[in-house]
Amino acid sequence: MLLSKGFEVEIYTGTRQGEIVGLSDKITANLHGFVREPDSRNVEYTTAPFCRYESLLCELVTPRQRLRNYLQELGDYTLIPGSTLSLGGGDRFYISDPNNPYYKYIEETYGTNVVTASIHINIGISDPEHLMRACRLIRLEAPLYLALSASSPFFNGEVTGYHSTRWSVFPQTPQWVPLFESHRHYIEWTQEQLAAGTMQNVRHLWSSVRPNGDRRPYSLNRLELRICDLVTDPIALLAITALLEARIMQVLEDPYLDPLASSTIAEPHRAYRLVELTAENEQLVARSSLDAKLIHWQDGKEISAREWIAQLYDRVWPLAKERGFSCFLSPVKKILRQGNESLRWLSDYQLHGNLAATIQQAIATLEKDERELVESLCHPLVA
Repeated sequence: MLLSKGFEVEIYTGTRQGEIVGLSDKITANLHGFVREPDSRNVEYTTAPFCRYESLLCELVTPRQRLRNYLQELGDYTLIPGSTLSLGGGDRFYISDPNNPYYKYIEETYGTNVVTASIHINIGISDPEHLMRACRLIRLEAPLYLALSASSPFFNGEVTGYHSTRWSVFPQTPQWVPLFESHRHYIEWTQEQLAAGTMQNVRHLWSSVRPNGDRRPYSLNRLELRICDLVTDPIALLAITALLEARIMQVLEDPYLDPLASSTIAEPHRAYRLVELTAENEQLVARSSLDAKLIHWQDGKEISAREWIAQLYDRVWPLAKERGFSCFLSPVKKILRQGNESLRWLSDYQLHGNLAATIQQAIATLEKDERELVESLCHPLVA
C-alpha cells in the first residue's frame, strides 16, 4: 500500500523577460486555491493528498494552467521557474499584507532572504512515533533531495557560486533543532521555543524536515520535507518524491534504519553530532549539489552526493517495484545523468554567457512543456 502524498508549491509570477512582478493580491482575490506568501511576488497552491502518482501528476500542473490563463487576463504575464530572484529585485521586500503582523515580523527580521520559491513534499504517516523515526532518517538524508532539486544558481542578475542560493541564505529557524527522540520530546521542545520567543508560532519551524499536522505539535499526520528548491518538471518531482516515499517505507518497516539505532558515530553526544554534520552537508550541497562531498551519517565516511543517491536508488528499487511505483522512481537516474536544473542552467550560461537569455529560455520551455502535458494527460482542464 502506498502512502498519501501532497505538495505545497511556491512559484514566482512575472514577465517573459524574467522580471518578477508581485501579483498575489489579485491572484488570491480572484482565483480559488491560491494563497499569499509574505512577499507579493510569489503565490502558493497546495495539492490534495493522493496515494497514486498518476493522480498527483495532473494535480501539480492543472492549477498552474489555471493560473497562467488568469495571468493572461492581467497582461503579458507568466510563471517564472527557479527558487530565487534570478534577474533582480533582491534589494527590496514587497510585503503582500501590511496588516499581517507575522508577515511584518518576517519582513523586518529576514528581509529578502525568505523571498524564495520552493516545493514542500508532505508524506502521510499517522502514528506519531513512526513519524518521528521517519523524520530522524529523512532529516539526515535531506541534503540528497536538495542535490536533486537545486534550481537557484543566480540571484540579482549574478552567478552566486551556489547551486542552491536559496538554501545557502534561507534563515533556518530556530538555529538549533534537535533530532526528536519521541513525540513527547517534540511537544516539549516546541513549547519551550514558543515560550522563549525563538518561534513566533507553531509554523515558525523552518528546518529541512518537520512533523506536520492539523494541530501541531499535538496532532500530527505527515512528514514535511521543506529543503527542496522549486522543481517545475512534474516528472522529476514525482521521481524525487518516489525516492522519498520508498525510503520512508523502509524505515517504517525496519526500525534499525533509525539513525539513533544504526549510526556508528561514537557516543557520547551522537545525536548532537548527527545534527551538526547534517547542517554541514546541507551547506555543502547548497554550494555544489550533486557534486558535493558529504559525510555519511551511518559511518562518518566521505561520499559524494551523486554516489549516495545512486546507492539509495539501488537500495529502494526492489521495494518500489514490488509496490508498483518504480516507473515513477526511475527518472532519478536521468537527473543523476543530466544534472539538476541549476547544473543545466549553469551549463547554458557558460555556453552563451547571457544570464537573462538562460532564464527566458527556461520560462518558454516550462510554458511549452506544461501546455503539452495538460493537453495530453490532464483534460478536461477545470476552469
